[in-house]
Amino acid sequence: MFEKKVLPKKSENFSEWYHRLALEADLAEYAPVRGCVIFKPYGFSIWEEIQRRLDQKIKEFGAKNCYFPLFIPERFLQKEKEHVEGFSPELAVVTIAGGEKLKERLVVRPTSETIMYDAFSRWIKSWRDLPFKINQWANVVRWEKRPRIFLRTTEFLWQEGHCCYATEKESATETLKALRMYESFLKENLSLVGIAGKKSEFEKFPGAKDTFTVEGLMPDKKALQLCTSHDLGQKFSKAFGIKFLDKQGKENYVWQNCWGLSTRVLGALIMTHGDDNGLILPPKVAPVQVVVVPILGKNKTRVLKKAKELKERLKAFRVEVDEREKVSVGFKFNEWELKGVPLRIELGEKELKEKGVTLVRRDTFEKFFVKEKEILGKVTDLLQELQKSLLKKAQKFLKENVREANSFANFQEKIKQGFVLAFWCERESCKIKIKEATQATDRCLPLNAKPKRGRCIFCKKNAKYQWVFAKAY
Repeated sequence: MFEKKVLPKKSENFSEWYHRLALEADLAEYAPVRGCVIFKPYGFSIWEEIQRRLDQKIKEFGAKNCYFPLFIPERFLQKEKEHVEGFSPELAVVTIAGGEKLKERLVVRPTSETIMYDAFSRWIKSWRDLPFKINQWANVVRWEKRPRIFLRTTEFLWQEGHCCYATEKESATETLKALRMYESFLKENLSLVGIAGKKSEFEKFPGAKDTFTVEGLMPDKKALQLCTSHDLGQKFSKAFGIKFLDKQGKENYVWQNCWGLSTRVLGALIMTHGDDNGLILPPKVAPVQVVVVPILGKNKTRVLKKAKELKERLKAFRVEVDEREKVSVGFKFNEWELKGVPLRIELGEKELKEKGVTLVRRDTFEKFFVKEKEILGKVTDLLQELQKSLLKKAQKFLKENVREANSFANFQEKIKQGFVLAFWCERESCKIKIKEATQATDRCLPLNAKPKRGRCIFCKKNAKYQWVFAKAY
C-alpha cells in the first residue's frame, strides 16, 4: 500500500521524469477536459506563495488589483487587427447559453486587453487620471494543441498588469521597469534566472509595439519564456478610444503597456531545481519549509511531545510534524524528499538523549546535529543558504550554456547545448529556414546588446546584432 515512489532518472528521460514528478509530488493531476489540469492543494500552495510575494511587488509598482469578466464580446477582439489575428487559432467561443443561440458570440478570455480597454475609455478622461495602473489575478483559456502540464495548458492561471500613461517615454520606461520587477522577483524568490531581452517583430505579442521577455534555460537545454512585458504604444488606445485632456486642454490618446507572469513558472521551478529524488523547492515559496519526522520507539510519547514543542519554537517558519504511525520512517523521508521540503528534522531517542536534533538539507542531503538551544539559528541559516545555493547553481548552469556560433554548421551543433548567440538579418525568411533546419527560434535580443558588424548565420547578409536562439517549449 505504501510503496516508495521511484522516478525515472532526470538525466536519462527528462520529459518522463518531469511529468511523473509533477504528478507523484502531488502538485496536480490531469483533468477530464483535454489540456487542463487540476491543481492539488500542495501544488496550489506553491502558486499561492508566489502570488502573495509577487502581489506585494506589483503593489509597490503602483498597480491596484481588480477583476474583469471571463467572457468577452467577440466584437471587442475585432477592434485591433493584429490582436485578433494572433489569438484566433487559440480561441474558445461560446455560441449557446441558457439553451438559446447567442445573438453575439462570447470569447472565453485568452487575455484581457479588449474588455479592460473598453472600460478604460470610460474611466480615463483627464491627465489627472494618469498614470493609471491595474492588475488582475485570473485564469485564461487558449486552446492548446500540444498540452504539457504547467508549461502549456488550455486553461492556466496568471496575473496581467495593464497601465496607461500620458507620454510615450513614461510608458516605455515603465515597460522595462515591469520586466526588471519580474527579473528580480524570479531571482530572489524562485532562484530562477534567464536572459532579459526584446522579442523580434515575429515573436512579439499580437498588437504590441515591442515585447520584452526573460528567457530561462531548462536542464534539457530548451528555452522557457518566464514572463513578458509589452509596450503597446497607442494601438489599443486608438482602437478603443482611450483619450485624455492634457494640462493645455488638448485631447490625446494614452500610451499603454501590459505585463504578465503565469503558472508556467511552476514548470520552470520543477525542471530547474528538481533531482532524481523529486522536487527541491526554494524555501521562500515552499508550502512546508521544515518537516519534523519523529522516529517513534519506546519513548513515543516523549518524542511526539518534543516534536510539537519544536514546531512551536519554529513557528516563524512553515513547519509540519509527520505523526503518521502506519508508514515507516524511510517512507516518510522518501515522500518529503519527493515533495521538495527544504529541511528535514529527525527526532528520535538518540536526539532526546543528546538534547538536540538532526537536520538534513534537501539539496545536498548534508546532516547536522544541532543542540536544542541552537536550533532556531541553524534552521534560519540553512534555509537562507539553501535559497542562495539554488540560485548560484542556476546562474552557473546558465553561464555555462550560452555559446556563440560563427557558422551555420557550428550553430547546428551548438543549438543542442543550450542558448546560442548568433547574427541574424532579422528577416522572416531566414527565421523560418533556421527553424526548419534546427527547430530553433529566435528567443530575444539581450537588453545589453550593442550593434556589431556581422553576417546572418544563415543567409550571410549583413546583420547588426547577435540574437539569442534556442529550441523551446
